[in-house]
Amino acid sequence: QLQLVESGGDLAQPGGSLRLSCALSGFTLDDVAIGWFRQAPGKEREGVSCISSSGTNTNYADSVKGRFTISRDNAKNTVYLQMNSLKPEDTAVYYCAADPRFLGLMCVMQAVYDYWGQGTQVTVSS
Repeated sequence: QLQLVESGGDLAQPGGSLRLSCALSGFTLDDVAIGWFRQAPGKEREGVSCISSSGTNTNYADSVKGRFTISRDNAKNTVYLQMNSLKPEDTAVYYCAADPRFLGLMCVMQAVYDYWGQGTQVTVSS
């Protein structure tokens, strides 16, 4: 059974940084694509970033390009989302998602993944 556990959410000041982690069990990162999503109150869940199972293809929402970086550590079976230059509009619950159907260079930014973590709260406020 594939399971995902997010961590790293916290309260941060505008302009600050946070690093979110998504620990995977039941599958290895070579077998799944991973996506990061976020959902603010009253808004739809939106894709933030993704990384392919090959690890060579990544994508970012326009709103976070240049500020967020997705990466992975195969030894720890963990994917990270480094978030810099945080803005109040980044406030949301952040979810990671995985899907073994998305292989190779597939990097999916739509919320169609089969497996989801429980989410971690990120609040950006002074």
